[in-house]
Amino acid sequence: MESASAVTIGVMKRLSAKALVTSSGVLSDPIITIDADRIVRIATRDEEAVDSVDYEFPDCTLTAGYLDIHFHGIAGHDVMNASTEGLGEVARHLAHAGISRFLPTTVTAALDDTLTALENMATFIEAGMLDGGAQAAGIHIEGPFLSHGKRGMHPAEFLLPPSPELLKRLWEASRGNLGLMTIAPELPGALETIRYAVSLGIRCSVGHSMATKSETLAGIEAGAVTATHTFNAMRPLDHREPGILGVVLDRDDLYAELICDGMHVAPEMVRLWLKAKGPDRAILITDCLAAAGMPDGTYKAGGTVVRIKGSACVTDEGTLAGSIITLDRAVENFLRMTGAPLPVAARLAASNPARMLGLPEELIPGAWADFNLYGTQGERRGTMLRGELL
Repeated sequence: MESASAVTIGVMKRLSAKALVTSSGVLSDPIITIDADRIVRIATRDEEAVDSVDYEFPDCTLTAGYLDIHFHGIAGHDVMNASTEGLGEVARHLAHAGISRFLPTTVTAALDDTLTALENMATFIEAGMLDGGAQAAGIHIEGPFLSHGKRGMHPAEFLLPPSPELLKRLWEASRGNLGLMTIAPELPGALETIRYAVSLGIRCSVGHSMATKSETLAGIEAGAVTATHTFNAMRPLDHREPGILGVVLDRDDLYAELICDGMHVAPEMVRLWLKAKGPDRAILITDCLAAAGMPDGTYKAGGTVVRIKGSACVTDEGTLAGSIITLDRAVENFLRMTGAPLPVAARLAASNPARMLGLPEELIPGAWADFNLYGTQGERRGTMLRGELL
């Protein structure tokens, strides 16, 4: 990373770079003014002549901090059973990987364990952000409303039929912090549950599902707006019954997640997904487990045993579980597999998930001063979190 000169300008700091990637385009030679931890002005050198800046990165392109909406744990900390201190460690690990916001994501477990985990996550969220840590911007519940036929690593004995009454219990345990729910739309009670979730402000994602075309369309009509880890844990594509996958790839109004770790989805399918969804509806995720950053061995995701060997993470049954990468590495893989430019990848990891969730736009006056710094070869060189270099 280039050296940064420190010049104090009242309570303000100024940052300059080669370019800034925003949700609407690329700004050359930006001058960004920061007051404490928030952006107060974005201009160009032509618009704002300054004698000196606090941080100068003449060879760097800046992107927004990333948002991982599907994240289970890292460095031995599982969000299902981590203490609030453990969740703080999770947040710090994520910040150093360029993630400024995330949704801690449940896995299917005994209902009492899930309720306890939601209460703990809510306590962490309500305590506010820790210094040097990513912000938990809500909670994603992945389970228990999943198909037995496409449950993946989720234990069959803890799957439950969806109902507004059960969702209300989960919502109350989270103290209103649920932001996203994965649900199989074909299950009895699913459509009523989706409608109730929408009334609470929860975004609904179709996934872990054997849904047909008509069942998927019914879920979208009820209010689902996105799809969970496209291609994985879905009915296979068929030319006469396109099923959930065909609808997900065809619908221009539906967002779609993808795990870009080189294990879950082949490069050809990553490129097909990008062509189908385009730069406005595709969302990169990790599905990252607590075993990420740990040596080969045996670990747990919720109550499920998973084994790490090299780049693979599998259950005792041999089922591919979540990934062991962070979102900055997913962006690297995406750039390599697709040849897309960095501004597109940054949208998939920052702007699109935020827009899907209805969160405030990043990199505008009033937003947190969260940036990733990229070099001329597309390599990530560092992170600025709330106006401070990590």
